[in-house]
Amino acid sequence: MEGNLIDKTIAEIRAVSGGKRMTVAFSGGQDSTLVAALANEALGSDRVKLVNVCFGPYSYSRGLEIVVELADRLGLRLEFTPGYEAQEAIWKNGPSCNRCTRYAKLPSMRNSTLGIIATGANRSDTWGQTGIALKDGFYAPIRDWDKKLIGMALEELGIHVPRIGEAPVREGCKLKHLLKIMANPSYHGYAVAISNEILLDCLESFPHTLANVKITGPLSKNIALVNVSPLPPVDLKERITAMLERVKEIDEIRWIDGETKLKILANPGIYNSREARYWIEHGRLVPEFAFPVRFEWARSTNRRLETFQVVDSWRL
Repeated sequence: MEGNLIDKTIAEIRAVSGGKRMTVAFSGGQDSTLVAALANEALGSDRVKLVNVCFGPYSYSRGLEIVVELADRLGLRLEFTPGYEAQEAIWKNGPSCNRCTRYAKLPSMRNSTLGIIATGANRSDTWGQTGIALKDGFYAPIRDWDKKLIGMALEELGIHVPRIGEAPVREGCKLKHLLKIMANPSYHGYAVAISNEILLDCLESFPHTLANVKITGPLSKNIALVNVSPLPPVDLKERITAMLERVKEIDEIRWIDGETKLKILANPGIYNSREARYWIEHGRLVPEFAFPVRFEWARSTNRRLETFQVVDSWRL
């Protein structure tokens, strides 16, 4: 990577901070870990604080362990602030990671600290793509970086970021796997929270690159779509199925073991927008399925649904 890119970013952090303290929105992923390390270099550990928005049942237990491990390794102070109630309020109208960031994560950060808050926004997300450095007290020091540069910088700094085991990138939130309205947190929310924790526990000794349980179906039925890549051996697959069958909030289990079609209901705004549907297909769903997926879209008549809902699936 460019030898001076790290130095330029460190210099910018110093300039933006104006010598004052800075808070880093810290998820324990590669992006926020790099920002934390650069802020530490720029300002010193006494002027940098890490804040993790804890989403309670929707945070992986391994993810919280990684957050603590990395903070300790960086020598930075770490605080937690809750955010799961705001998450549940957002999901009452359908899945939306962008709204979650805007109305759950960032406000929780703002309520827990003062001053400038540095985020890991980069070219891979919508904020990073705007190129805006500072907005409403939130600062994006690596906004012009891509994932490759972030990985190279971490390697250059000698920082290893452990994986939760959920996916190659964008780990950490179980709620993103609830692909329907969360009308009842104790039913819909519990199903996605416990099933994904069970899956990762079962795969602890099995090398994998992708692992998640998508909760789909109509509101009255939780259909669990199990994604693991590569597919586990038969005995492990049967063990995972048996563990998931014990969860009474899960009504049906389907393994994604070949090309699959998903039926998606969408509110009129998304249904009528080819661009919005394309982003949901290829930015949101395709990367998190173990096999190729196709899509069948239908317009929803449910006024509560503001985004989309996967209601059924078929093996092709």
